[in-house]
Formats: sequence, structure tokens, C-alpha cells
Amino acid sequence: MIQISETASKKITALKAEDNKPAEAFLRVEVKKGGCSGLSYKMDFDTALRDGDKSFEAFGEKIVVDGQSFLYLIGMTLDYSGGLNGKGFVFNNPNATKNCGCGSSFNV
Repeated sequence: MIQISETASKKITALKAEDNKPAEAFLRVEVKKGGCSGLSYKMDFDTALRDGDKSFEAFGEKIVVDGQSFLYLIGMTLDYSGGLNGKGFVFNNPNATKNCGCGSSFNV
């Protein structure tokens, strides 16, 4: 299971509107090799489901993850922080054993 905080959901809604994405667009989250810790998160809007995709919904927004990435993201909560220490999506990933300082790269 992947959870989406209410704050992250509101930000996803705002970004879709800013980018003129259709209402049925969802946030696709993937894990790719790379980054200073070995693996990195990739996010983009999409409208087409693929074989093996897993989808999760909360507060009116949907996140879709491919089957391979899901293995690295089980139990994760996607949040959004807009505080003084920086703005951006925060991946609270219980599978990550090491995170880089910027929060966009991790290792398991």
C-alpha cells in the first residue's frame, strides 16, 4: 500500500491545474537507478495504465506505480512540505536504508 497525505493530494491537484492536465490524469511514481544513493524517484503525470500497474487513491487524487517500483515503495507515504526548509514532495519510505541530503535519492 502507498498512502498520499492530504497536503500532497492538494499539491497534485494544483500542479495538474497549472499544467492544464486533464481531470483523469494521475501521478506516476517510478524508481530508477541513479542518484547519489543508488536509486531515485521519478514523478510525472500520465493518463494510461500499463500492465502490472498498482494504483492508490486518497483525497481525490491517484498515484500509480509500476510493479517493479512498487517493491521499493511498499508502505511509503507521499507528503508535501512547503516550509522554510524547502518546498517539495517528501517520500516517507520505510524501505530506504540510506537517503541523500536532497531526499530524491535512496538505497535499500
